[in-house]
Amino acid sequence: MRMPWNKLNVEQLDLVDEPNARPSDSAIPQDVETQISTQAPSLDALAGEGMPLLMPVECLEEDPANPRTEFPDDEIAELAHDVALRGILQPIVVRRSAELGRYRVLFGAKRLRAAKRAALTVVPVVIGSGGHDVYAQVAENQKRHGLSPLDLARFMRSRADAGESNAEIARRMGIDLTSVAHHLALLTLPPELEAALRSGRCTSPRTLYELAKLHEKRPEQVKEVVGREGQITRSDVNALKMTRQSRAVSRKAPASRRKNSLASQANDLCGRLESLVARMTSPKAAVTGDELAALRRRLADLACK
Repeated sequence: MRMPWNKLNVEQLDLVDEPNARPSDSAIPQDVETQISTQAPSLDALAGEGMPLLMPVECLEEDPANPRTEFPDDEIAELAHDVALRGILQPIVVRRSAELGRYRVLFGAKRLRAAKRAALTVVPVVIGSGGHDVYAQVAENQKRHGLSPLDLARFMRSRADAGESNAEIARRMGIDLTSVAHHLALLTLPPELEAALRSGRCTSPRTLYELAKLHEKRPEQVKEVVGREGQITRSDVNALKMTRQSRAVSRKAPASRRKNSLASQANDLCGRLESLVARMTSPKAAVTGDELAALRRRLADLACK
């Protein structure tokens, strides 16, 4: 006994007749509801891959490995309101669980949560292909409603912990290797930068990565930037870098000038000394042997310093 999902058939879809009405159990014919509740375990025999059907929400469970871990309450509430008005417009994709009659959500955890909040008792589902993997979940989530940077970072970390290299993660996600490094750094941010990320003041993995690097050497200046009001942008990072470079140049320049000036003076003195020594050793010079010996000893002492 298959119960196919047909969004034009109000007896099979969890849509309501009145736009402002709230779906209730009475929207489901008694005979269908009885068949669903009493024969849920037999759905394994009825459902084939890609064939939509109605399923009780109590038979569905979320995937603990779902890369999406953040479900903002306001987003679920907004989606629940839409579900209450229009129903589930696209079936939730599930796969069979180890427990008979149970199904694990592959794509559609947010829709399932919204359906429960909208008090739906059944939802349209499709049995997904066994070929779907965790990367497919990431891709689907990104297309529908992008995963948060932290969700992506946690997913990348889980794949790295599973033995995959950063290069393999980048290839399978279709991103560059640097982006993987930037995301992974989000999991070890200093407290003030982590707070900025969670508050939404800075969600760019690259910006946070560079701020974290600057924080290692100049924590107080990074804290000053983060402590200001408003969004933290690339301009703030660039300004911090320029300040750092200008200070480094200002510290090095005087020492460099002094070094060059002293070396230049020493060379000039050596040239003058060489000329004097040449004059002193000439036959006409009125310099005694003792005086020349004393001068040589002093020069030797200077050379040893």
